Amino acid sequence: MILLTGATGTLGKPLLSRLTGAGETVRVLVREPRRLGSQRVKVQIAIGNLADRHGFDKAMRGVDTLIHLGATTRDQARGSIQEVNGLATNRLLSAAKRAGVKRVVYVSSIGASPYSKSRFIRMQALSRDAILGSGLEPLVFEASVIYATDDPWISLLRRLNKLPVMPVPGDGASQYQPIWAEDAADAVTAAILNGVSTPVRGLALVGPEVLTHDQILKTAQRHFGAEKPLLHISPKWSRRLLHAQEAYLGPSALATWGEAQLMQLSSVTTRGTTDLRELGVDPINMAEVLPAE
Repeated sequence: MILLTGATGTLGKPLLSRLTGAGETVRVLVREPRRLGSQRVKVQIAIGNLADRHGFDKAMRGVDTLIHLGATTRDQARGSIQEVNGLATNRLLSAAKRAGVKRVVYVSSIGASPYSKSRFIRMQALSRDAILGSGLEPLVFEASVIYATDDPWISLLRRLNKLPVMPVPGDGASQYQPIWAEDAADAVTAAILNGVSTPVRGLALVGPEVLTHDQILKTAQRHFGAEKPLLHISPKWSRRLLHAQEAYLGPSALATWGEAQLMQLSSVTTRGTTDLRELGVDPINMAEVLPAE
């Protein structure tokens, strides 16, 4: 049996569909089962969240593979980034070892470091290292930006594109290798079902092209059917404006400074799509997923 966290996320949704489609028995740890849509009747459901460790042992019963995708890019009422992304991973691993789980699958970020400016990236690095040192069989991916046509990030860009200009924190020069969530799910599924072992460096989960932040925004704008000027805002002023917005709107803030930081940190690998192609996946360009309207 597989236990999946983050089943309603950008990568979790297509991955869950592929696992159930392949006949795998899947249990999902979720707060709101309704968000599973039609998959709700195809899985076992464990009600809970990553900030509440009390349900972990029950969720792990009979599980041999843990796929841990659950994470947050901003502090939540139920817990901070450190709590939900960092401490939760260690608690999940402890519960997994108690339950006799054999394998753990995790998606980190390319070049994740405990010394990163981003709390999100720091927690990914600590989670990755905890998994690699857990004694369980690890399968770790290193991803660039994972996106879907209706994910929260693309949806935010659509809203921002209704403004006269699109605000961009920083200079827009950070580089990424964005990968469509469907391609990423194909790769993760193939690795899981084929029993692939993680090389020391991890498996690169990236798209076929290197794009700057500005180029990604222009690709999205063409898809939305309205190209607007990009207004670059210095990190200093971006931080001030976003902190003020967070203070005023609270949990309803369009974006946080921590999320803006993520789009100022390059995420590329020289390995390109080699790992994906070895898994039988030929990823497509962002402009093919988001064609011009």
